[in-house]
Amino acid sequence: MPSKTYTVAFSAGEASGDQHAATMFKEMQLLCPSVKGIGMGSSQLAAAGVHLTYDSSAIAVIGVIEVIKHYPAIRRALTRMQKMLISEKPDLLVCVDYKEFNFKLARFAKQQGIKVLFYVSPQVWAWRAGRVKEYGKVIDLMAVIFPFETAYYETENIPVRYVGHPSVDKVHPCYSIHAALKHFNLSATAPVVGLLPGSRDNEINRLLPVMLAAATLLLKHNPTIQFVLPQATSISDALVSNYVHTSSLPITIIKGTPYDVMQCCTAVMTTSGTTTLELALLTIPMVICYKLAPITYWLGRRLIKTPFIGLPNIIAHKAIIKELIQHEASAENLAEELWQLLTNTDYANTQRQELRYVKEQLGNGGASALMAQLALEMLHTA
Repeated sequence: MPSKTYTVAFSAGEASGDQHAATMFKEMQLLCPSVKGIGMGSSQLAAAGVHLTYDSSAIAVIGVIEVIKHYPAIRRALTRMQKMLISEKPDLLVCVDYKEFNFKLARFAKQQGIKVLFYVSPQVWAWRAGRVKEYGKVIDLMAVIFPFETAYYETENIPVRYVGHPSVDKVHPCYSIHAALKHFNLSATAPVVGLLPGSRDNEINRLLPVMLAAATLLLKHNPTIQFVLPQATSISDALVSNYVHTSSLPITIIKGTPYDVMQCCTAVMTTSGTTTLELALLTIPMVICYKLAPITYWLGRRLIKTPFIGLPNIIAHKAIIKELIQHEASAENLAEELWQLLTNTDYANTQRQELRYVKEQLGNGGASALMAQLALEMLHTA
């Protein structure tokens, strides 16, 4: 265990990265209570005791158009982080996801003689596999969350460690299903449908209206259906309320206990991303939907090699979950798939069985603790 006081800089630009970094730093504090954390993140990293140089909630965007629109803010964040690296001279920089931004920051850190640990590999298996070599030039170690990712780095002789997926440790409801239903005032005899529209503002704006319209269609088929929306911590109350309260749907918005809410659901309509793996860990049937700016979608169709965008489908190497992308992500299509999951028991059970396989592929947990150990090993050899 290191005896001196070390300073670790974190760079997390999105809600999932903020959570991963926060959990990792807490594990580091258990092993080395004197470690100091600084950097870029949001509410969870701040709550873990990391002093934020920049609040990343304003730059948590995805897509070409969205990045262009937010470029001035993203550029300011990068400049501020670079100045922080110069002034604070941290012993280690931990870049968590947020690939393009963190690639530039990692390159700058290496120029300053700062060690770089990159957590969550870019999806080189989906597109631009050649990025592996470029990342190898700006990092000291890549920590990957899927076992099949190590081969890409080992082939290029780039230091890599498989740590497992961090969601395995955190996706644990506090209540039993019966207790959770009671806690949220939900009936155990009527279906519960979850709406998970994402953790970014642009996802809410694009997907929540469609999900609400789908919920309206479902309600016409079965007036007893209950709707819940576990609101992400990165999303403001005003943004969600703006859509929900004008829809007149009987929907319960719940904050702070996403996994307890998820486990209550009979089926879920969700955006693509980490949430799909969280639902897989709870074996909750789902339909995945996503919408991007037209130019972003156009570019993606030409660059991405994998036939799927949903992580459970990518891990399973087949379409175990229906994906409704861009124009296919309509209220009618969402409602139709949800209705199948709610009424066709065999169909829903088959998906649950496939999700159990995905769950097995995500490892046995301990990713955050392993990351903490890796970071401290790098500090110890600094």
